[in-house]
Amino acid sequence: MHNQAQFHSIDMQTWPMAQSFYYYTQMAPTTYTITITMDITILRKTLKSKGYKFFPTYLYLVTRAIGKQQQLRIGNQNDSIGYWDNLTPAYPQFHEEDKTTSLLWTEYDENFEAFYKQYIEDTTQHGNSHGILSSKGLPPANTYIISCIPWFSFNSFSLHNHGIKDYYFPSFEAGGFTEAQDKITMPLSITVHHATTDGYHLKVFFEELQWTMDHPNEWM
Repeated sequence: MHNQAQFHSIDMQTWPMAQSFYYYTQMAPTTYTITITMDITILRKTLKSKGYKFFPTYLYLVTRAIGKQQQLRIGNQNDSIGYWDNLTPAYPQFHEEDKTTSLLWTEYDENFEAFYKQYIEDTTQHGNSHGILSSKGLPPANTYIISCIPWFSFNSFSLHNHGIKDYYFPSFEAGGFTEAQDKITMPLSITVHHATTDGYHLKVFFEELQWTMDHPNEWM
């Protein structure tokens, strides 16, 4: 059963990243984007054989991998820096008739089946509602943005947030699939705040995500 995510304040006196956080928020505010290629061959074949959609599985696996990395769950609540138990994915719903998108969200559940079922319910109930926010309304405070541009692949993707303050969650963009030599790959871009996330943290994140994509029977 899904449990409400809790926020845990960080003690800035003992936090190893405190100086780095201060520097990259107060002196040189910096965000950066990295795009890598994910091998989705095993995942894609497994999902097809079991009749699952790729997009909600992608949401689940990215959110699950975020759950293993505290640096990707750091946020600001009531002027306090801390981290959430888990994050909630917010994702666009594309409306074919007028080519607009609306933002919808599904609360994370560590159980894949439960999350997948909730995603289907959310998109069935709210997927056709127009406007910047879907009829499900405002997402919770622990929400991050994750999207996909399925119409084409890309080598690089850069997100510019024009100086949004106190926002440290990662943002994700996937691209279209490429098939070559019996391999299926997908570009995945992540934009993070340097105050909370270093390159090493992303290495750990991408390794975890690739492992779950290569071992679907471990969580399915």
